[in-house]
Amino acid sequence: MWTDYRKRVLFEDDAVLVLDKPAGVSVMGERHESDLVRMAAEAGETLFPAHRIDKVTSGVILFAKDLAGHGALTRQFNKRTVRKSYLAVVAPGGLPTTGTIDLPLSVGRKNRVRIAAPREAITLSGDVWSVPPEAVFDQVPTYPSVTELRVPWQDEQRALVVADPLTGRRHQIRVHLAWIGHPIVGDPLFDKAATGRTHLHAWRLSFDHAGTRITVEAPAPEEFPVFDVSLLD
Repeated sequence: MWTDYRKRVLFEDDAVLVLDKPAGVSVMGERHESDLVRMAAEAGETLFPAHRIDKVTSGVILFAKDLAGHGALTRQFNKRTVRKSYLAVVAPGGLPTTGTIDLPLSVGRKNRVRIAAPREAITLSGDVWSVPPEAVFDQVPTYPSVTELRVPWQDEQRALVVADPLTGRRHQIRVHLAWIGHPIVGDPLFDKAATGRTHLHAWRLSFDHAGTRITVEAPAPEEFPVFDVSLLD
């Protein structure tokens, strides 16, 4: 099976491997099913993920081929010098063409990620969603979280969002979009009756490697709305 994923390589050299991960496959650590790291190991390749994307999310995932290279890549993520852009299809439409979601996250019951404030405290001022400092929970750990948005296409029923997470919190984009009233289509975190794939795709990743800046893109999935790709830039 690893040979099938090998056909989805977006970039590779002696030190790194970048794949276009399909939705429904874990990067690593799946208890009862195979994952990309395990499948690679079974085929004789050792890979170290430099970051994670959710099982339900498709798109760009970056691996190092040795521990030294892994450390260099993860430091870039920790310093936030890596640029990440995701495509998401949300419902309904009616979003501003650009915006910033500046909402802290916390972890609630059953380890579920949520906004660290009451939903009714969220306000939209101009094109920024935020909560006042006094509304932020003080009885649990909270984590500042910021996502920048562009909306290149939308109608009344849905919108295509380009989401750039400036912080890298677990489920950040999924929670941010849902709590401002525009959940990602097919996201089981917020729709228990969801069928089909979650419409979230890791589209573009830029990182420093071998003395140069490398940008890798994974084409939008065929399940996404048909749109003019020139609108993304």
